[in-house]
Amino acid sequence: MEDRLRNAPIGVITVRDRTVMSSNEIASELLTADDPSGESIADVFPRSVANSLLKAFDEESVTDTTFEEYYPTIDRWLSVSVVPDDGTATVYVDDVTERKTHQQARERLRAEHERVAVVDRLIADVLQGLVGAASREEITETIRERLGNSDQYQFAWTGVRVADGEGLDVEGVAGNRGETFPAVRATVERGETTPEQRAVERQRPQLIQSLSGDKTVPESVRVAGFGDGVQSVLAVPLVYGSSVYGVVGVYAGTKEAFSDHERSSFEALGELAGLAINATRNRQLLLADTITEVTFELGQYSPIARLSESCDAELTLDGTVPAGDDGLTCFLTVSGAAPEAVVEATEPTQNIDGGRVVRQSDEGYGRIELSLRSEAPLVAAVTHGATIRTATFEGGTGRLVVELSTDATVRRLAVEIGDDEPAPVLVRRDRTRSPTTAREFGDELSERLTDRQETVLRTAYLADYFESPRGSTAEEVAESLGITGSTLLHHLRASQRKLLEAFYDEHKDDRS
Repeated sequence: MEDRLRNAPIGVITVRDRTVMSSNEIASELLTADDPSGESIADVFPRSVANSLLKAFDEESVTDTTFEEYYPTIDRWLSVSVVPDDGTATVYVDDVTERKTHQQARERLRAEHERVAVVDRLIADVLQGLVGAASREEITETIRERLGNSDQYQFAWTGVRVADGEGLDVEGVAGNRGETFPAVRATVERGETTPEQRAVERQRPQLIQSLSGDKTVPESVRVAGFGDGVQSVLAVPLVYGSSVYGVVGVYAGTKEAFSDHERSSFEALGELAGLAINATRNRQLLLADTITEVTFELGQYSPIARLSESCDAELTLDGTVPAGDDGLTCFLTVSGAAPEAVVEATEPTQNIDGGRVVRQSDEGYGRIELSLRSEAPLVAAVTHGATIRTATFEGGTGRLVVELSTDATVRRLAVEIGDDEPAPVLVRRDRTRSPTTAREFGDELSERLTDRQETVLRTAYLADYFESPRGSTAEEVAESLGITGSTLLHHLRASQRKLLEAFYDEHKDDRS
């Protein structure tokens, strides 16, 4: 071999009659640690999927060719050129693994970016479809139809908790069901744990990247998924606060179907869908002429019921204000005990984050403010679409009266506000309500106020900020809401102005 070839910066092999005549040091290092001279080129060169090098030497005359291939036995990408010349051939070999790795990384990133853009558009389309939805069933149908029938996924199904709070009921499915969905349905009906069940229990999306290889998935689903080419699953709960209104299971044909960005997008979809479902329930309850009124009995699992027993007091709910995504601020009238003593007794009480005295008329009467956590029955009732009418607690028990839309499942709410067993239902009746001027006025005012303004105004009112003398200072109300005093006054002025505008607009005809 000439010196210029022996010292070349790439591997060089000379071949005659398919036998290696000579090679430089770089070629030996790339292909084998030994001198390959005298060996067949077929034995010297590793095998690739296409075996392009051997094909070049298969003909009577050597084929002039250039190619790049991956060789798994040496874990390298090689650029190979075969140049025939008067009975001999020269094979030039160069290691291009680093370049190919970077190229593949760029291609993967580009493909992922394109897929993410498609998924984002798809989810945006789903969210747009939720805007006009009038019921929970319509919302879940929109989600599964648009996801399941897209080119990105095999199928999507939606489920809802059964009435007793254990397990799931399948609502519907869209897309290519194959054998996988029937296996999923049978698993759900048998009560076995699925990714969707875990998503509901943990209130967080659950990702299965290798369906056939994940032992947490029931075997029948893994086998069916392998046959259908389903490789990954994302189960997304539809949540609002501490409430889970259902779940969607999305099944895909690739392991890379759900990147970090896509999982975040689906999690946001689940939260927005939960918000939409909650809003439709509240709207149905607000606009319905007929409502269901239910009286529940609350026991020792209610922190306020326990508080009434430990303080030997009667506690009557005056009103509530939402506190964050999963809490509730309650204002209660205290009878038979010192309000200050009741507040002090809340320190060790589970699911109460503390409170304060709003007003103390005498030693055994006044008003207090308590902050409840999401696990408390009153919070669960509100987050599940109920409107609290009254609540009284005495001697360790409570009576909670709520209004529900007529299509609401009373048993499911009983499970949510109960403990080990559903809360007992004392009275249930459907009643017709007629719109009143006061209700219409309230609706008109709610439309004018922002959510924050309404929260501030209601909190200040229930905290006796407008009483004389005041039951709460501006600083105390602001601290209760987690805002500054100046922000509180800003919201109060804005909401009071809108209140007066609504009042004078309402009575304009009476004055003329």
